[in-house]
Amino acid sequence: MRLLSEHRPAPGERWIYSAGFNVGPALADTGRIDTELADLRRLSAAGARVALLSHQGSAKDGTARHLEYIAEYLGRRLGQRVRYLPENASAWARARSEGLQDGEIALFGNTRLNPGEEREDGELSCALAGLGDRVAVGGFSKAHRRHASNTGLLNHLPGYATDSLVEEAAALDPWAAGAGGAGGYSAAVLGGVKPEKTLIGLASLSRSYDLVVPGGVVLNTLLAAAGHRIGRSELGSAPERCAEVARAVLAQDGGARIHLPSTLVVAGPDGTLRRVTVEQGVPDDCAVVDFEVESWALDLLRRADRAVVAGTPGRYTEGNRHAAAAILRARSGREAGTLLLGGDTVAELPWDGPRSTGGGSALQYLAEGTCAVFEALKDNERRGAGHHDL
Repeated sequence: MRLLSEHRPAPGERWIYSAGFNVGPALADTGRIDTELADLRRLSAAGARVALLSHQGSAKDGTARHLEYIAEYLGRRLGQRVRYLPENASAWARARSEGLQDGEIALFGNTRLNPGEEREDGELSCALAGLGDRVAVGGFSKAHRRHASNTGLLNHLPGYATDSLVEEAAALDPWAAGAGGAGGYSAAVLGGVKPEKTLIGLASLSRSYDLVVPGGVVLNTLLAAAGHRIGRSELGSAPERCAEVARAVLAQDGGARIHLPSTLVVAGPDGTLRRVTVEQGVPDDCAVVDFEVESWALDLLRRADRAVVAGTPGRYTEGNRHAAAAILRARSGREAGTLLLGGDTVAELPWDGPRSTGGGSALQYLAEGTCAVFEALKDNERRGAGHHDL
């Protein structure tokens, strides 16, 4: 695949920069923005004209919002004005992109405001491609997504992998190399609510890692698949597909040791917390919010050579920190061998060790050694994709 680092940008070149600024207005964790700054500075310093595209939230549930706050932060960090232009696929947006000055960077409207973004709509991809003549693909956090502003653009424009994309993938290699018994004991903590934690993380790491500690929706799904009552506990946006994976993992021979706790912390409708055993089951009006990590699992976590933490195991911001605190204590002193995956979720955790901006993308890379974007970039180079190839 083509690398941005091997291309010498020239004044007046029109670039689309596909970024992964999926960060809320509080800017709780700016890692997904900061990782792109060096590539943006290089393009701007060479006189390239840069139309930035990024996403936040979803058109499906109405959580997508405009990104003025990202433009303001970028301007502060880059030391130059970054305009926010609220459209991206219209004639107005194309005119604004054609009017950019040499060295100017402008952030165009949130791609998730377009309903076709998340289904890689061909017409939307073509319209977005009108913002430039080449596309620099960054945003490792969305590298597993086949979306219009991601892989879709590569059907129309010559694409280049940014340094940030390549470097973040390379940083995962030590953890990928630890899979399958290739060098020491490996452990994974899978929390949060996104289905890829089960569909990618649990499905793959349960075969290639030595220990998996599920939390969040992953734990709820496994408990339900094992026949335990889970009350009102959340099962995420793809419960049937995740349940199928959970049943297969519980039935498989060999593979990782799966930690299923004996004691759960549940919250009632009024928020009152109490502990119940898994055998008792979660009352119908309660939901799992935390759990006790078994001592045998903590012992294995302490001695693991490599550990990844993908999402918080309990509802951390609501004060349910028992499992998370125990897991982080177990890895204290072994920070160099521990990697946190994700954005805002893991930013909640008090952790000074290595982090990756990727959540689902990092899991896919650990599982397969590649992601959708890398494959699309390779195909783009093989086809010699040019401007508005259809």
